[in-house]
Amino acid sequence: MSLNSDPALRADDEALRQRAAAGDARAFEALMRRHNRLLFRTARSVLRNDPESEEVVQEAYLKAWRALPGFRGDSQLSTWLVRIVMNEALGRLRRSRTAVVPIGPAALAEPDEVTEEAADPAAAAAHDPEQAALRGELRRIVETHIDQLPEQFRTVFMLRAVEEMNVEEVAAALQVPAATVRTRFFRARALLRTALERELDFAIDDAFSFAGARCDRIVATVLRRIAQETP
Repeated sequence: MSLNSDPALRADDEALRQRAAAGDARAFEALMRRHNRLLFRTARSVLRNDPESEEVVQEAYLKAWRALPGFRGDSQLSTWLVRIVMNEALGRLRRSRTAVVPIGPAALAEPDEVTEEAADPAAAAAHDPEQAALRGELRRIVETHIDQLPEQFRTVFMLRAVEEMNVEEVAAALQVPAATVRTRFFRARALLRTALERELDFAIDDAFSFAGARCDRIVATVLRRIAQETP
């Protein structure tokens, strides 16, 4: 039976959390698929690297799986998961001593070729080849400029603009005042507007697309490791 055919797995987060906390791996799979894109984008905003971000999300899910029985519900489950991913990503960043690159002319450098996995065949088929190529290039430009934002602006922008979380949700997830979220978001938009001009609004909806293969890979890896831990 697939997840979509099981009504119990289309329950709200709290119902699924309770089942997962009791050891139900399928309920946890439903939670992972529901929050994968949010958590990947969160990790990506810190690390600016797809493979590392996937690894961070996987490690964060394993920590969440182990900690679920002790989750008190003081915040939304999604906020709790974002905090775990942020801590994991920042810890990896500190260990690797990755430098934050300020936005500048380097952001206009030609981006790496997009992988077949990251492509969106359905969207491409809906447009003529020239328009599809243009939109793909604009998306890569947006992603490049987001990567070049200072870290404290980049994560706020990713959660607010790309993931469309509200100010209060971002503030809770990052554990900063709402006023700080608003200020950082304003600064991030100003930097991007300067760099992208009219291209920003056109391309931002497609930034950091989350392909099905990546979602499946993250879920499969975590479930395999959960199975290894289960007596």
